[in-house]
Amino acid sequence: MRSAAPPTLSARLRGQVRLDAQGSGEIVAGFDGHSVGLGTFSARAAERAQALRAGLPLSSFASGRREIEREIGLLVRRLARRGLLEYGFRRARGGADLIVVEPQVPDYWPQAARLSNAEALVLSRFAYLRRRRAEMVLESPRGGALFRICDPKIAAAIAALSTPQQIKELRRKDVFAGGELLALLVDCQILFKVRAGESGHRLAEGDASLALWDFHDLLFHARSTEGRHANPLGGTYPCAGIIAPLPAVRPSWPGKTIDLGKVLGGRPEAIPPVAKLLRERHSSRSFDDERPITLAELSQLLNGTARVLSTSKTTPDLDEGGHTVRPYPSAGAAYELELYLSVNSCEGLERGFYHYDAGAHGLTPIGVPADELEALLKRAETAMAASARPQVLITIAARFGRVSWKYSSIAYALILKDVGVLMQTLYLMAAGMGLGGCAVGIADIDLFARMTGIEFHVEGPVGQFALGREAKPDASG
Repeated sequence: MRSAAPPTLSARLRGQVRLDAQGSGEIVAGFDGHSVGLGTFSARAAERAQALRAGLPLSSFASGRREIEREIGLLVRRLARRGLLEYGFRRARGGADLIVVEPQVPDYWPQAARLSNAEALVLSRFAYLRRRRAEMVLESPRGGALFRICDPKIAAAIAALSTPQQIKELRRKDVFAGGELLALLVDCQILFKVRAGESGHRLAEGDASLALWDFHDLLFHARSTEGRHANPLGGTYPCAGIIAPLPAVRPSWPGKTIDLGKVLGGRPEAIPPVAKLLRERHSSRSFDDERPITLAELSQLLNGTARVLSTSKTTPDLDEGGHTVRPYPSAGAAYELELYLSVNSCEGLERGFYHYDAGAHGLTPIGVPADELEALLKRAETAMAASARPQVLITIAARFGRVSWKYSSIAYALILKDVGVLMQTLYLMAAGMGLGGCAVGIADIDLFARMTGIEFHVEGPVGQFALGREAKPDASG
């Protein structure tokens, strides 16, 4: 009896993506009303590229020996960088998919991790299997791709990896196709190799910092920000036309209401200065580029909102990291938040990327590529629906371990509460100084990781605040 042919991994176009060859030889990808040029290719390559609709085996152009293979390889890589491909894993050409690999980050490319028969594999504690419409998907906030499982036998076999198993035993199972699927899952950190002597409920999984994370916290961080998933993000109004929006003001509870306004009696002195400042606070999305914020003003704002006022080396609650006092409150006095400034226009300060040293009250420049700085500023502009870049963009990053070392289950929730407190502090200080500010609800955690060289789960953005001199209203209107 002949054994079944091993499965093949093929690249294919996602969803509604189509390829159009122009008369000039340029190939253009069209999707969702958009189009993007992919470069100029030969007529033969353009014809061969149409096979990407059904799928082209990666092995068919991997060697790059022939010109047509090099052209197709270049085209496929460009499509992959733009997130326009998925990868089908099937036993025979034209047969049913066993698994479909869906990239979640733009630069994902399938890589087969090296596996030795003597090693053992186990499921990551961050991996999870869920229903998505009529499909089952396996994913992890650490992975660059998710796996759409089309064969229930594979789901059952993966579930059995909740306990470590030797690779030599797994290779014998037909469902794992000799190990290629295992290698892809290890590459996406859905499976990981168990090291000798490693034990406990929180294995390091190759990075000791991961032991500080609860499953739900890392998932929430990765899926509620930009950069590590391909889900719809932001104001997409998913329930418009399906569920009526809730009213802006909650309907009153039945019963007699106590009129608190009568208690004040309309006395102006009853309204303290801080309340007046709270009422003056508003979001500014337009800044006066002819009158940028000055370095002195930036120093004053940071001094009044985020500077370390005092330090303590006492060790309450077993915490040997020490404590600080700053102008805003923080859960457990952890003060895990760090400020990174993307400066677009500031009088007295060069355009660039800086870290605010809260202890020394200073700015340390961090060398980053100009296109990454521009991308960070541009994304903030888009998120605010503004017409220009902010003068200064403050990225609020968290050193997650400062909180999760102590708190279980609530660590990430506490961090977000701290972000809200700091946001309001920045708003009030900006309003008091006559500056404009605007909280930004989206941050790209992968872009920040590239700019700083810090893994997204060690220190990463949890909020942003645009700052500058507010543009005066257009008097002509």
